Amino acid sequence: MPDVKQEVNSPIRLDLSKPFMIEFPELGDTRGHLVIAEGMKNIPFNIKRIFYIYGSDKNVIRGQHANKVSQFMLINVAGTSKVKVDYGNGRTEIFSLNKPHVGLFIPRMVWKDMYDFSKDSVLLCLADTTYDADEYVRDKQEYYFLKNRF
Repeated sequence: MPDVKQEVNSPIRLDLSKPFMIEFPELGDTRGHLVIAEGMKNIPFNIKRIFYIYGSDKNVIRGQHANKVSQFMLINVAGTSKVKVDYGNGRTEIFSLNKPHVGLFIPRMVWKDMYDFSKDSVLLCLADTTYDADEYVRDKQEYYFLKNRF
């Protein structure tokens, strides 16, 4: 699993062509925790859309698509879930989202399946674009075809 300590504003040059985990600053005191996620500071894009997934059964698979244009940051702010990414070259990787201060960056043209949601799961999704149904690739064979053209 990628190093979850890596932050966007670290001196290490990030490879934005593949998914990676980011640990956000976790602040707080005796009153509780505070996590700050800012576009172009500790998220590698400006945020244009925010949505969240909750109430999904453990056996439900969400996502099941790639995006031609959009990039995402996925953060399980409550509960847990898993994300399986398919790179389009026969390689897949599974990420566990189980800490509310750790997010998964998903670049464009990476197939994603979100699954194994706990009963209390709230999966926050941040995107760098507004919604456009035409940029979604929902057929896996079409995804493989397009991925090999990029």
